[in-house]
Amino acid sequence: MFCYQCEQTAKGEGCTKIGVCGKQGDVAALQDLLVFALRGLALNAVEGRKVGVSDHEVNVFTCKAMFSTLTNVNFDPGRLADLVVKTAQLRDELGRKLRAAGGTVDASQPSVAFQPEKSLEAMVAQGEKVGLKSDPSVNADILSLEHILLFGIKGISAYADHAAILGQEDDAVYAFIQEGLAAGLQSELQLNDWLGLVLKCGEMNLRAMELLDAANTGTYGHPTPTRVPLGPKKGKAILVSGHDLRDLEELLKQTQGKGITIYTHGEMLPTHAYPGLKKYDHLHGHYGTAWQNQAREFSEFPGAILMTTNCIQRPQAAYKDNIFTCGLVGWPDVPHITDRNFAPVVERALALPGFTEDGNGKSVMVGFGRNTVMSVAETVINAVKNKDIRHFFLVAGCDGAKPGRNYYTEFVEKVPKDCVVLTLACGKFRFFDKDLGEILGIPRLLDVGQCNDAYSAIQIAIALSKAFNVGVNELPLSLILSWYEQKAVAILLTLLYLGIRNIRLGPSLPAFVTPNVLDVLVKNFNIQPITTPDEDLKAILG
Repeated sequence: MFCYQCEQTAKGEGCTKIGVCGKQGDVAALQDLLVFALRGLALNAVEGRKVGVSDHEVNVFTCKAMFSTLTNVNFDPGRLADLVVKTAQLRDELGRKLRAAGGTVDASQPSVAFQPEKSLEAMVAQGEKVGLKSDPSVNADILSLEHILLFGIKGISAYADHAAILGQEDDAVYAFIQEGLAAGLQSELQLNDWLGLVLKCGEMNLRAMELLDAANTGTYGHPTPTRVPLGPKKGKAILVSGHDLRDLEELLKQTQGKGITIYTHGEMLPTHAYPGLKKYDHLHGHYGTAWQNQAREFSEFPGAILMTTNCIQRPQAAYKDNIFTCGLVGWPDVPHITDRNFAPVVERALALPGFTEDGNGKSVMVGFGRNTVMSVAETVINAVKNKDIRHFFLVAGCDGAKPGRNYYTEFVEKVPKDCVVLTLACGKFRFFDKDLGEILGIPRLLDVGQCNDAYSAIQIAIALSKAFNVGVNELPLSLILSWYEQKAVAILLTLLYLGIRNIRLGPSLPAFVTPNVLDVLVKNFNIQPITTPDEDLKAILG
């Protein structure tokens, strides 16, 4: 196997025997084979659009299948193999429609002619031949850009899938995902072609995030400032981890009146701020962080655990019997809910002891999305003009288990008292419970939401730039980002598409970015690695 799509990849170069995330070689091969097959499906979709053929099932499936290859999503070989078979079936069906409409199916392309083997072992062998670096003749810089695009498309697919679940879609997003996948089959593309596709990926991810924002707020209302308890409540319990709001809503409906308290974990913390979700009085509080001490947290949780999207490494034996997955998430030998019928989860929760007494933990504030922040825009603008607020820091991104991420905690702790910290995504769990105080009644630590809410942070920045009549890069705003997986890649590409400069990125730079490609990013956008909190604060604030 070879995989280097996440920040924690072995030695900062690539996982070759087993993934740092726990991914086994057979899973890696099947994911590579799925991407290979999806390129053939995408090529037929691109050709189909030329003659007026567009298949909605193909569009939605492509996003779901790509989402399944993200870090820590689906590590179930059987389910991945089923996706490969389904991809080939949809490709051939689309090919027949394409020919009937007068279009051309390029059967000379291996990914178009490919047929999956019958056995899982033989399919794994097929996948081992089509991995990320299976063609050593490809120019290293072109391959780097191709992989940046591929990982960005994986991120877009995740956002588009979340949005589609709640009824928000745009064919332009589907068309680009297919265009980008099919581009990997075009050997004639040059460096500038790939650079253009990479920036277009950022543009289309902005649209996908806009769709997701409309889906979430349109369904559940705009988040409002809400205090969330971190301690337990006596009684039976279910813990929900991941990102999917629809899954949480269905679980809340199915547990009403059953004496079960629903807790959130990691990226589900911001759900407490949505009016349509917090109306359920048994949605009580937040239990645990995204990565820090995760195994201990889950092993000690006395109830059932529902995983909705990528947010966990391989389940440990100590708590494996209490875990259920749903949606695209999959692990071997872990029960999977396919139809949002959470009866097995409820049954398991009722059989477990739950919490024996109330806890007295801290509480944190959530719900500072763009509507909330811009409702006090005049106060913010005056505070900046009067020098009550000197600077804004967006400290955001992914968390992870690799050492070095304590930088972000220390950075936030050392931010001067006349500065405001906005944060989003699971990286905030390094510091989300810090009490930084207020400036003119505005909390100095503002939780904007999930990584899925990056659109909201971008809109805040754009609105402030308009209010001050300057470009975003001229605002007293600095981006301090942490990355881990492919949604973070997509968000970074969106920031580059918007022309955002001077981003500080860590804990390490992506292994899939070659020195030449990095040089382009530095020259055009002044991207730079984090150093130390003291050095970076001094460089920013002087």
